[in-house]
Amino acid sequence: MGSITKKPNDLKADFDAINQIPIVPSILDVICRTTGMGFAVIARVTDDRWMACSTKDELSFGLKPGDELKIETTFCHEVRQSKKPIIIDHVKEDTTYCEHPIPSLYGFQSYISIPIYRKDNTFFGTLCALDTKPAKVNTPGVIEMFNLFADLISFHLDAVESLDKKTAELEEEREVAQLREKFIAILGHDLRNPLGTIRMCSDLLLQLSTDERALKYASTIKSTSYRMQSLIDNMLDFARGHLGDGIKLEKVKNCDSLENTLEQVLTEITAAAPHRKIEANIHLDESFSCDEERLAQLFSNLLGNAIKHGYEDQPITVKAHTKNGYFILAITNAGDKIPSEVKKRLFEPFYRQHSESKSGGLGLGLYISSEIAKAHGGEILVDSTEKDTTFTFSMPCD
Repeated sequence: MGSITKKPNDLKADFDAINQIPIVPSILDVICRTTGMGFAVIARVTDDRWMACSTKDELSFGLKPGDELKIETTFCHEVRQSKKPIIIDHVKEDTTYCEHPIPSLYGFQSYISIPIYRKDNTFFGTLCALDTKPAKVNTPGVIEMFNLFADLISFHLDAVESLDKKTAELEEEREVAQLREKFIAILGHDLRNPLGTIRMCSDLLLQLSTDERALKYASTIKSTSYRMQSLIDNMLDFARGHLGDGIKLEKVKNCDSLENTLEQVLTEITAAAPHRKIEANIHLDESFSCDEERLAQLFSNLLGNAIKHGYEDQPITVKAHTKNGYFILAITNAGDKIPSEVKKRLFEPFYRQHSESKSGGLGLGLYISSEIAKAHGGEILVDSTEKDTTFTFSMPCD
C-alpha cells in the first residue's frame, strides 16, 4: 500500500463537515453490503491532496479517517481531472487498467470512484469503493446508487456549511447584543448619575439660599435638568429600540394611580416652564392595564412639544379621561398650522420641525411617544388648523 500521512489543518473544515453528516456511516455500509466490496471511503481531493474523510474497512486496508495518500498514486486524481467516474469490475480482465500501476500498488481487483460536486459545481472529492476480489459494479443500478449517494453527500455538505454559517452569525449577533446591552446600561448610568447630582444640588440651593439671584440660577438649573432627563430618556429608548430589543413595557393590571402620575408630570413641567400657562383637566373614571412610567414619558414628551411650538402668550390645554373603554389624552396648543408634508414625518426619528432647530432637541420625543403608544395598542393622531394643534393619544382600556 502507498505512503499514508496525517491530515494538515487546512483541510480540517472539510474533514469535519463530512463527519457532521449523520448518514455517512450508513451510506458506506450500504455500499459495502450492496456491492460486496470490503472498503469504502469518502475522499477530499484537491489538485495536490487526497485525504480520507470517512471510511468503512472490512479488508484491514489500513486507511483511516484523516489519513492521506499521495495524490498521484490515486485514481481520484484522474477523476478530478477528467470529471468522469472510473469503474472496474475486474482489473486483470480490464484492457484499460490491467497493466496500470495503481491497482497493483494497493492490491485491489475491483474499484469504483464517483465524483462529488458542491452546489456551486466545484469539485469536492470522490465516493469510492474497492476490494481485493472482482465485483460486479459497472451496472446501471450500482452507478445510479453511487450517483445518488454522491448527490446526497453534496446536499448535506451545503446544509452543514449553511448551518455553520448561521451558527457563527448567531454567535456574533449574541456577542453584539451583549455589547449593545452593556453600552445602553453604561450610557444610562453615566448620564443619569451626574444629572441626579445636579438636580439634588439645585434642590438644596432652593431650600437653603435666600439670595434672589442664586434662587433664580438654581431654578434654571433644576428646570434644565428636567429637560436633560427627557433628552436622556428619549436617547436611551431610541438606543434600545434600534440597538436592543425595543421598548419594553412593565404593565400593571388595573393601575389606579395613573391620574396622580400624570398630575406629577404636569407639576414638573410647570416648574420647568413657569412662564407658560397650562390648563389641565385630568379625571379617570376607569382603571386599566398600562405602564404608568411609559405613559408619563409619553405625556411629558407631548406636553414638552406643545410648549416648544405653541404661542407663548396662549394657554395649553390638557384633557385626560376614560370614555367608552378607551383612555384618551389630548394636548392642544395655539400656534402655526403644521404643513401636511411636515405632519407626515412628525413621528420619524431625528426629524425636527424647522422651528425646533433653535431648541437643540434631538427630534426623538414624538418618535418615542408613538412607539410607547403602539406598545400599548394605541395611537397618536394629530389635528392641526390655522388656530391650534392637538395631539391625541388613545388606547383601549383592557
